[in-house]
Formats: sequence, structure tokens, C-alpha cells
Amino acid sequence: MGEIINIVVYLVAAAVVLLVVSRLNLGLAVDGFVSAIIAAAVIAIVSGVVVWLLGLVGITLGGAGILAAIIAIIVAAVVLMVSDRFLPGMKVAGFTGAIIAAIAIGVVGWVLNWLLGLFGIAPVV
Repeated sequence: MGEIINIVVYLVAAAVVLLVVSRLNLGLAVDGFVSAIIAAAVIAIVSGVVVWLLGLVGITLGGAGILAAIIAIIVAAVVLMVSDRFLPGMKVAGFTGAIIAAIAIGVVGWVLNWLLGLFGIAPVV
């Protein structure tokens, strides 16, 4: 039961992040909250598949430094562009828009986790 609650909390938090980035017009547009939740689920699945495929060819994400950050942003942008193909309620404005949206999602997610941490709630996004 705890895993299901964690997944629901993650999807709602990720949907809020997507809605905030969408409202800021930073290369990503989501139609509404339901589309944002579906987009969060699809992005999570596509991201998992992409990271798994990269692992098969010996590329791992993570680590410190500017190169690791650049690789993570590019992978996140590709994930957004692939997810865009599956979701009629989400639009990404090309690769540049996907890069900007990936950075914005990271920043908004970090702020959300920081705010939740102030209240003693574990990070969710």
C-alpha cells in the first residue's frame, strides 16, 4: 500500500511541476491537470526506458560535474520530445524548447522539494 501512495504522490507532484513550467511558457505546454498527470506517468516510463537502454550500451547517468549535468539535461530533453509523441495534451516546442523545459522542470522540482523539506516532508520529485 505504501508504494502505491508514493507513486500517487510522485505523479501529483510531477504534474504540479509540469503545470508550473507550462504556465511559465518555457517550451512546454500542458492542457490541464489530468493531462499533466498522464504526462508525468508517460515521462516517468519513457525516462526509465531511456536510462535502461543507455545502461545497456554502458552509459550511466549521474555523477558530479558540468558534463554530467549537460548529459542529464540532454537526456531529459529527449525524454520530453519522445513523450510529446504519445500525448495529445502535451506539446514541446522543438529541441530548444525541450532543453529549456528540462532545465525549468529541474529547477521547479528542486524548489518544490526544498519547500517540502521545510515542512519535514521527504523529497518526491
